[in-house]
Amino acid sequence: MRELLGGLATAFTMYSVLPMPQVQWKKSTMKYAMCFFPLVGGCIGAAVWGWLQLCRHLTLGAMLTAGGVVLLPLLLTGGIHLDGFIDSCDALGSHLEKQRKLEILKDPHVGAFGVIYCGVLLLASYALAGQFAADTRWWVVLCAGFVLSRSMSAAAVVSFPMAKKEGLVYLFSDSAEKNTVRATSFLYALLALLTMAAVNWRAAAIAAAGCVVLFWLFWRMCMREFGGLSGDLAGFLLCVTELWLLAVAALAGCFL
Repeated sequence: MRELLGGLATAFTMYSVLPMPQVQWKKSTMKYAMCFFPLVGGCIGAAVWGWLQLCRHLTLGAMLTAGGVVLLPLLLTGGIHLDGFIDSCDALGSHLEKQRKLEILKDPHVGAFGVIYCGVLLLASYALAGQFAADTRWWVVLCAGFVLSRSMSAAAVVSFPMAKKEGLVYLFSDSAEKNTVRATSFLYALLALLTMAAVNWRAAAIAAAGCVVLFWLFWRMCMREFGGLSGDLAGFLLCVTELWLLAVAALAGCFL
């Protein structure tokens, strides 16, 4: 039980700004940390759901509602995943050899490609959020998506080879009870998809198919461009997956 509670505290301390008891990061506390990573997504989904309900109650406009949908996940995570997305875009945009790309991932400075694609991601997210904000049927698709995206990221951390045997993601992967994390990640993902299916099974099927394709393409990109996974790349996967699921939520109301 102590290991589970330590893993819970470690996951929330690392991947959110939500208050948690401070625990020492060691193998025992990191063993099950990734099992609780999707729960961070559950908290974010609950916060976004609350924001949408508040906006509906106050009859706020779509622009203000969409702004909250985009900003809340960033504020609650401290921007850790967006930082990984930006670094990954800088590295991919360099078109250099693998070792140089890995060095760019570690560079604290932001390059042109990171800024450009960060703007693209935020603008696309805002536009899609504004499209579906007034249609309550699709809120659950978005909110469950925060759990699904973190399930995929956790599965990648314990399944992909590491690009380098150093850094936080290597520590999390090396310390993790990998089979347990894979099993819990699958269960979280299944629960998220079943929740979506309760609203519309076609939307859930499209979301699932897209996530499978994204996961496969991401694996190929990691191995070809970097020789494995890094923490920044895991953040890249999470951001791209959440954009896809937001697109499903936004466009489902138009076509389903």
